[in-house]
Amino acid sequence: MPEMPGLVLPGFFSYYKSPVKMVETTDGGVAAWRLSKKTGGWEPANDLIDEILFAVGGEISMLGREDFVQWVEYDRAHYLRGEGPVFALYETIKAIEDLADSERRDLTAKEVALIEGIRRRTFVMFEEELRQAGDLAADPTLIDIPSS
Repeated sequence: MPEMPGLVLPGFFSYYKSPVKMVETTDGGVAAWRLSKKTGGWEPANDLIDEILFAVGGEISMLGREDFVQWVEYDRAHYLRGEGPVFALYETIKAIEDLADSERRDLTAKEVALIEGIRRRTFVMFEEELRQAGDLAADPTLIDIPSS
């Protein structure tokens, strides 16, 4: 792996409308993980590292941590179906968005803040479930959630 000065890890990217994260490995290298739209877990994506780092632009862009978390949770809610607390919260978000749509209006600032807060919580919850299931890339600590 070539040296990548200026690369801050973890790094967050959009790769052709798919969230990708790069993290430091235990031996000091870099590993990339792409969100699976089938499982909501993380698939190895080391083959994308060079393309992402050296071709940023167009369909590849850097994301901030918060934007990354919001995008991951948007995709999980959009592509996955299931039972349990995480999916109940996804339904809550959908109900808020559906109400605004039915009233033919944009989401209010309060609704946007509520949705973003719910997504932060579902991110941690989903990542904790993935970690318990053995997903090596799951990291519920990527975002700090204030205790209630």
